[in-house]
Amino acid sequence: MTDDVSHHPHQPVRSPETVRSEGNRLAQENSAYLQQHAHNPIEWYPWNEDALAKAKREDKPIFLSVGYSSCHWCHVMEHESFEDDEVAAYLNEHFVSIKVDREERPDLDGIYMEAVQRLTGSGGWPMTVFLTPEQKPFFGGTYFPKPHFLALTGKVVEAWTTQRDALQTDADTLAKMIGQSMADFGGDAAGPAPGRNLAEGAVEALRQSFDRNWGGDGQGVKFPTPPVWSLCLRLHRKTGAAEPAHMLRLTLDKMADGGIHDHVGGGFHRYTVEPTWLVPHFEKMLYDNAQLATLYLEASVALAEPRYRDVARDTLEFMIRDLSGTPGEANVAQTHGIYGSYDADSEGHEGLFYLFTPEQLREAVTDEADAEALAKLLDVQSGGNFEGRSILTRRLEPKQVADELGRDEAELAALFETWRETLYQYRAKRVWPALDRKVVTAWNGMAIRAFAKGYQLFGDERYRQAAEQTAAYLKRVNRDAASGRLFRASTDGVPTGTGVLDDYACLAHGLLELFQVTGSLETFDWATELVGVVERHFMGPEPGSAYYFTPDDAEAPLGRQVELVDSVEPSGNAAMLHALLLYAALAADRDV
Repeated sequence: MTDDVSHHPHQPVRSPETVRSEGNRLAQENSAYLQQHAHNPIEWYPWNEDALAKAKREDKPIFLSVGYSSCHWCHVMEHESFEDDEVAAYLNEHFVSIKVDREERPDLDGIYMEAVQRLTGSGGWPMTVFLTPEQKPFFGGTYFPKPHFLALTGKVVEAWTTQRDALQTDADTLAKMIGQSMADFGGDAAGPAPGRNLAEGAVEALRQSFDRNWGGDGQGVKFPTPPVWSLCLRLHRKTGAAEPAHMLRLTLDKMADGGIHDHVGGGFHRYTVEPTWLVPHFEKMLYDNAQLATLYLEASVALAEPRYRDVARDTLEFMIRDLSGTPGEANVAQTHGIYGSYDADSEGHEGLFYLFTPEQLREAVTDEADAEALAKLLDVQSGGNFEGRSILTRRLEPKQVADELGRDEAELAALFETWRETLYQYRAKRVWPALDRKVVTAWNGMAIRAFAKGYQLFGDERYRQAAEQTAAYLKRVNRDAASGRLFRASTDGVPTGTGVLDDYACLAHGLLELFQVTGSLETFDWATELVGVVERHFMGPEPGSAYYFTPDDAEAPLGRQVELVDSVEPSGNAAMLHALLLYAALAADRDV
């Protein structure tokens, strides 16, 4: 692993002072992910004109590597290949190597991820793509162990040397296919008009793959996918349909009980590697937690389930305490927004920060009888359920433990909350996973919405303040004052990247939710400004067509993307539709 991860969440992530390769140009980049690679012996470039001009001038293929700071397998590939002198020497001789932070450049990530998926049938990170000097992809993949990566680069160089014409033809064909698919989506989309039937059809498709035992979609790796469950929630509220409510409730219950939920610190990990929500990939992302906080808040009302309020509050508290600054700080975002993510690893091991052994639990909980009961309630057992230690769960009912230990059920039901802060402080003394202090505009828009919703339900002034202060930071740092245009992100107060549709849509939606709890006309006016920018710079080729992902003055190596499909985050067009519907209602404007 790299040794430039922070040992405490409130220390900045910095690269080592000495860069091993004089040609490595990442040391001055603001991205935590690029800084992590600044000491590699590879002559990395960020994506810029210098790198692209060098590839053309020297007639070399581009090796493009895309990832993000909290990506576990990105760290693995770095350690195996990018820190290796043999790999570096080969890349430096034959390629122009470019590193991209997918969270700063989702446009480039999206374009080349489509290429990789067309080439291989799948995708993921780290993303490995080989391009012509004209930025057209001709081969790609994801993670490669060192032997396979060396063999692959050798084959690429051989093909570049001996089969250039055929390779160039393939690259031109792939680029044309991707460009055409983007152009097709840019027009007036064919198909049924949005309505109840379309929503019911989507839920019916979900029902076919729904896991009836554990909730969630499918029987393998499980992602929370909040947009999917938000659709179920809305359909239930509109129609009273029982099936969407059942699927939603089972999924929320199993996630809340499982290992994907951080029971001590609040919030959720990114996904689980198996279907029971037990073993997570331990990174924690703002976009997941902001959406899940909102989902649990809304479900607590729609399904009359008080427990979901507690899950939502815990998630909001995680965002305030651990993604915003000093733990326990009340005014969380006076000088900065909400940070992007925590790494999955600490001390070179995935998930180590979050795991407990029975001995550690007894050390933290000084009352022996309570420690014994908590071990059962949290499934902390000898030998553990993950690499010799235990991922905490809440799947055992207090009554079952009370009967087994001969203790009062009500007392055991309250036992975890009695000791929770003690467990948090005990865990806080460990080496923390690295914190990426990147403030992504779209994700902070989601956070503003979650905090505004939290204030509506709980009346907690801290949540209103968090939303207002986050909005104030974004307006001061992530917005160009002269043009009103948004930057994609900022780190330590330095903005970077061009704002994409998601940034405008999610922020506008968040601001409109905030306006409803504050009545601030300044907040509403800013949302109006953002809607205007989208109409001027993101509109598709015809009135009523989908919005482009990037503005009309941004670079687009293979053409401008149009994203219509939700994943773990809503697509930019879906987020913009939500924002426009709310804006039209608040502005009483039927023409929006």
